[in-house]
Order: sequence, then C-alpha cells, then structure tokens
Amino acid sequence: MANEIDDKEILTIEEAAEYLSLGKRSIYKLIKEKKIPFKKILNKFRFVRKDLKDWVSDNK
Repeated sequence: MANEIDDKEILTIEEAAEYLSLGKRSIYKLIKEKKIPFKKILNKFRFVRKDLKDWVSDNK
C-alpha cells in the first residue's frame, strides 16, 4: 500500500496518517490546531502529498 500512497497526489486522512506514520487521532489534532497543511473538499479533509513532504522537511 505504501507504494500506492507515494504515487497518489491527494491523500485521505487514513493515507496521510500512514504516509506520516501517525495515527488518525494525531492527524485530526494537527488539523484542529492548524499545524498541518490540509484542504477541505466537500466537508472532507484532504492532503496534498507534496505539501505534507514539505511540511515534514520544514518541521525537522
């Protein structure tokens, strides 16, 4: 599954959690605190893979 996620541009909460090796609760907490880049599309949270990669690099 990791290869599929690496190839996808837009990720769901579950995929973002797996991509970042975090739990879904942690992702929701980061969203609530506006500490992670996300988009809200039709009331669903989505993540751009490149934005997450950049976010990880910036927060080392």
